[in-house]
Amino acid sequence: MNHLVLFNQTCLECSSLITRRYSTSFSLGIRLFHKRFRSPIYGIYGFVRFADEIVDTFHDYPKAALFQRFREDTVRAIEEKISLNPVLNAFQQVVHEYQIEWELIDAFLCSMEMDLHQTAYNQCRYDEYIYGSAEVVGLMCLRVFCEGDDRRYQELKSSARRLGAAFQKVNFLRDIKSDFEDRGRVYFPGVDFQRFTQEDKISIERDIKADFDAALEGIRQLPKGARLGVYVAYKYYTQLFAKIKSAPPQRVAQIRIRVSDQRKIYVLFNSALRHKFNML
Repeated sequence: MNHLVLFNQTCLECSSLITRRYSTSFSLGIRLFHKRFRSPIYGIYGFVRFADEIVDTFHDYPKAALFQRFREDTVRAIEEKISLNPVLNAFQQVVHEYQIEWELIDAFLCSMEMDLHQTAYNQCRYDEYIYGSAEVVGLMCLRVFCEGDDRRYQELKSSARRLGAAFQKVNFLRDIKSDFEDRGRVYFPGVDFQRFTQEDKISIERDIKADFDAALEGIRQLPKGARLGVYVAYKYYTQLFAKIKSAPPQRVAQIRIRVSDQRKIYVLFNSALRHKFNML
């Protein structure tokens, strides 16, 4: 094995470790992919995870300067096709192999940068943030799943965006308390966290349900090696969404609702069974 191959593989393994440490649910979904999809999806997740960490958690450090450096290093890694930052080196490999457009990467970085300054969102800024923070991540993953088949990518593009949006909006509902108290943010347009009402909650839930419904048909059309992993993530999030829907707004605003490990295991085996018998 030559040294560059060893270096690149080691960088992708770093992104795999990051995924396992930061997200058990996404790690589980990725392990259900065909092995040819796992490393590139880890490469994407490591990149988006570290960008998010800069703006969300490094409060005792100059976050704006760190993020600007991260953006510049991302551009340089993609242009030079190498980086000594293992996360960026793994990501640039995926970008080049699967021809991920700079527009998607730039939109993601712009949304992350919004978190440095933005604390309340109107509808236009909210839509922009959802697109950049979540929908484009779904599109990056779809580029991997389609393996250069642009026709299939265009057919599934809308569904991938809707699934990413649904995931992000569920996260916003689940984390509404910590986003407000720890970061001073309220993402949902027109919502006052301190007066979070049933009407607010129902309106948000209606929007999320529409995204999930639109996403499912696209999941059914994914390549076989990707379908089960994405479907498990979809089912996990719909289970979380169901728990949030059943809770009163006061509870959602006070407690981070989660799905138990036992329920996750049930979702995994039930989804695998449905997939096996083509019942998605």
